[in-house]
Amino acid sequence: MEDSKSNFFGDVYEVVKLIPRGRVTSYGAIANYLGVKGSARMVGWAMNQAHGNHSVPAHRVVNRAGLLTGKHFFSGGPEAMQQLLEAEGIMVKDDKIIDFKSIFWDPAKELEL
Repeated sequence: MEDSKSNFFGDVYEVVKLIPRGRVTSYGAIANYLGVKGSARMVGWAMNQAHGNHSVPAHRVVNRAGLLTGKHFFSGGPEAMQQLLEAEGIMVKDDKIIDFKSIFWDPAKELEL
């Protein structure tokens, strides 16, 4: 079972690495792309494990409403996620991405299967 979790987390990380700078996606969009619709929570767990791994831009993954729900898992404190997003030109107010729909990156549409 542990091996399948590792493979799933690895698949999630490969998708997250493809999110372009200045764009964001959601846990559910990644789950949907990987063929496990309804497993957004598992994607969230994968993101929690990725913090500290600088090759995985976990700050670009938010909830379906554009809220920074994973911010408490970043090293450097809860403001680190917002700072990383703002460094890429993404505006955040009250823990929510401004104009979320216009910068949303859907792997199912952006990555051809």
